[in-house]
Amino acid sequence: MAMPTDIGIIDLMLAVPNDDTSNYYDFIKPLLMDEQSRQMFKMPAQYMFKDVPKTGVQDDYIAYTLAKMDEFGIEKAMLGVDENQYFTQNEAVLKHPDRFFACYDCNPNNGMEEVRKIRRLKELYDIKAVTAFPSGLCPQVSLSDKKWYPIFVACIDLDIPFCPCVGVPGPRIPMEPQKVEHLDEICWFFPDLRVVMRHGGEPWTELAWKLMLKYPNLYYMTSAFAPKHYPADIVKFANTRGADKVMYAGYFPMGLSLERIFGDMPNVPFKEEVWPKFLRENAKKVFKL
Repeated sequence: MAMPTDIGIIDLMLAVPNDDTSNYYDFIKPLLMDEQSRQMFKMPAQYMFKDVPKTGVQDDYIAYTLAKMDEFGIEKAMLGVDENQYFTQNEAVLKHPDRFFACYDCNPNNGMEEVRKIRRLKELYDIKAVTAFPSGLCPQVSLSDKKWYPIFVACIDLDIPFCPCVGVPGPRIPMEPQKVEHLDEICWFFPDLRVVMRHGGEPWTELAWKLMLKYPNLYYMTSAFAPKHYPADIVKFANTRGADKVMYAGYFPMGLSLERIFGDMPNVPFKEEVWPKFLRENAKKVFKL
């Protein structure tokens, strides 16, 4: 059950830090109703995290990120990109394709223009996934809303997964868009769409693993959770019938340090044969790396 140290980990949620995060969460500000969230938090879910990483000022943030990855045995990491050519993460993906692969966080409120953008980003950066924060959109778009359908079709055509945040969101915003139950109809109606749950699915983790058992196209990543807090029923599912369904994702530098993640990780009670799948093999298969 010991965690192996020679796997070549694939991290499905990582970012290159920078020295100006002052506007990083501006997209969510219109949804925040309480004064503490608006004025006091550096991140809108800061009350949930004890020590948001302080990366300090670096001469080269990409080199700094690569060094941190090397320190903790992370071979590859998925980064979010956009069409801004000066975005550091775009540069990282282009300069280091052996270490970084791209995803794009979509907004279905933009209709067909968003579909065209996804196709452009696939051409420019070979994005391997489309991600989504349904509760964080302005206006919010529930996973039950048909506005997502063009996004789903684009993902199927491009053969890339759709990775939505599910469960009660950390920021103090409505949870309805991210109810795990919405995935039932999506996976039923789009059996060719690979769906990977992000951000835990709590408090509906029992439903999450039952839906994974039901649908071959539904998966789970551990983003935004320190390993100490991985849901027990998800770990049990991975150790039984779900070894091919659960995969590692971190949260550096948004909310968790790699020191915290990999300090906790050896204590997760995965079976010996589950570790390689969790840390690497499942991501290779599902994201076609």
